[in-house]
Amino acid sequence: MSKFAVSRRAFLKTTVGVAGAMSALGAPAVLAQQKILCRMAHSEAIGSPLTLAFEKWAKTVTEKTGGKIDAQHFPASQLGSYTQLIEGSRIGTIQVTCGGPDTEEAVAPEIAAAGGAPGFIFVDEAHVDRVLQGPVGQEVSKIARAKTGVDFIDYGEVGFRHLLSKRPVEQLSELKGLKIRVPELRIWVDFWKKLGANPTPLPYAEQYNALSTGVIDGLEADVFSIKGFKWAEQAPHFTVTSHWFLPKAIRVNARWLDGLPAELKTVFLASAKEAFAEQRKQNRANADATLGELKKGGLIVHQAKDLPKWREATASQFDEWSAKSPAAKEMVAKIRALAKA
Repeated sequence: MSKFAVSRRAFLKTTVGVAGAMSALGAPAVLAQQKILCRMAHSEAIGSPLTLAFEKWAKTVTEKTGGKIDAQHFPASQLGSYTQLIEGSRIGTIQVTCGGPDTEEAVAPEIAAAGGAPGFIFVDEAHVDRVLQGPVGQEVSKIARAKTGVDFIDYGEVGFRHLLSKRPVEQLSELKGLKIRVPELRIWVDFWKKLGANPTPLPYAEQYNALSTGVIDGLEADVFSIKGFKWAEQAPHFTVTSHWFLPKAIRVNARWLDGLPAELKTVFLASAKEAFAEQRKQNRANADATLGELKKGGLIVHQAKDLPKWREATASQFDEWSAKSPAAKEMVAKIRALAKA
């Protein structure tokens, strides 16, 4: 049976057994003579650059460890919602997922700042690299391990996010009252309120139905997700805003990772670095082509003609975020200082 065909009921049943066995044995290293299960589960669309990177990584890990690590890949929320997968990686019911560091808003706001919160914090892709592929990225991973029990072993990405809506939006004033789906995070509710929209927090997987039923008028997303989930079938207007660059931390349960035999851990980490360096490269190379495909399919592209007003309307979030804690203030300052080469 295909790994992609495993039912959620079977997953939950197996998870209970595996979690119980791991608890009794104390660490995955005890299972070194057997196959070590590694579930890689996430909510990214099938066919997206990030999903393809996970697919390649899972295959590489299994092959290079001679099957000692049995890496199984479950994309597109097959094993639960985004929130459930994040929690699963923390408690160890799954071993790997991915998600923006902004998810840690409540636990570690300094990490969330490195995930694109507040909006407009990243100015371009080179800025992202200076932050996440340098000392700041390493610091973020250490904080994540200490506060969440999850190691950020590398960073994939989906790129800059833009506005997708049922009606055209080219001016800030045209956002007024727009029911826009946002992640279930306070920072993004506040961001869109400052812009005059009506933010509606919803799980990631519910967006297509919410558009079709009128629960929302739009959403904000990267071009690959818009293509993969076919959201433009319900909302044909795309406004270029680049308001949020979403890096995707590759999240590994720290206890599971620490329990790997040294030689397997080396292969696991090295293959991740290789897979997601290529993913970042491909993501950036293919973004324009993907937007072109969407336009051929009927997507109508607009420019935000008064984008400086959008930035001005949300600028207070930098001070609000910095006020959360001294660590958050310091992280925001570090990120903004790296905006210029």
